[in-house]
Amino acid sequence: MPTLAPHALKAVTHLIARRMGSEDGEAEQVADHLVRANLAGHDSHGVGMLPTYVRLLHEGLLVPNQTAETVLDAGALLVIDARRGYGQRMAADAVRRAIARAKEVGACVLAFRNSSHIGRIGTYAELAAAEGCAFTAFVNVADHHDVQATWGAAEPRLGTNPFCAAVPGPDGPAVMLDMATTTIAAGKARVAYNKRVPVADGCLIDADGNPTNDPTGFIRDHTGALRAFGTHKGSGLAVMCEIMASAIAGGQGAFHEAKGGVLNSMLATVIDLSKLGDAGKIAADIQAVKAHVKSAKPAPGFDDVLTPGEPERRYAAKRMADGIEVDDTTWRDIRAAAESLGITPAEFDQAVGANRS
Repeated sequence: MPTLAPHALKAVTHLIARRMGSEDGEAEQVADHLVRANLAGHDSHGVGMLPTYVRLLHEGLLVPNQTAETVLDAGALLVIDARRGYGQRMAADAVRRAIARAKEVGACVLAFRNSSHIGRIGTYAELAAAEGCAFTAFVNVADHHDVQATWGAAEPRLGTNPFCAAVPGPDGPAVMLDMATTTIAAGKARVAYNKRVPVADGCLIDADGNPTNDPTGFIRDHTGALRAFGTHKGSGLAVMCEIMASAIAGGQGAFHEAKGGVLNSMLATVIDLSKLGDAGKIAADIQAVKAHVKSAKPAPGFDDVLTPGEPERRYAAKRMADGIEVDDTTWRDIRAAAESLGITPAEFDQAVGANRS
């Protein structure tokens, strides 16, 4: 299992994105986004997505250097269609526009639709938090076979449909909740399959609707489903993410015909907290909530009480120091995807350089 320094992994990703046709700036955004996801401990949304992106390119379902269409620009409302553009750039550009609008008028509602996979939603929450804004997003995942079974269902009808919310702190998000509405993300099942390890209890059902820990059917055969987290409550949130992103934001939904791609749509709100009152008091109260939550005695088996976003920061610090492990199957798939773009083994190894341990 290779372990790579973050900048080495970023160099490989940048090479692949460039060979996919992205201009340098877009390739830089894609590489930065994916490696930051790995650093945060979300390997499901990191460089392991590259083989999927290359497949989508070959099938005409991902468009590098795409120009987004502004469907509506009216005060606090923005509607932007990404037209299958590279999600990491398209979503970041749209959120930056929403942040700028919120700075002007106090808040912005962004309906962002039909982007190729936008990756880790928390990245966009971090953009907003860095500008003193609160951020919420309802996101769906469409254009491929359904993967999430809602509460009481024996077969899937939705995507993993993430939800994200963040508020600013002194050095980025003070608190950030970024989660799939499934018990685990689909990519985490892929990572488990690649590592040949089971998933935790309660995450998957098989083709007959029975609980299973084996991700093979789900990943290899596209049978079974991920389960919604939190029984009926998480399932309800998943349904609302689908409605907000498809029916309200106008993106492709799980109920539309799928072409085999990965499309995300998102209904997001960005609020400039300085427009709501004393920014200093708001920041102090956010910290007071965190302190109050963390003052609780840890439960048996836990060292301390964490708030949303803290595990990611701990992962990032560790992986910046120790490097990022990539399982052998994922690494082999990334190399194969690179070769399909005409990248020679020598070019690939040069990008990795001497930073692989």
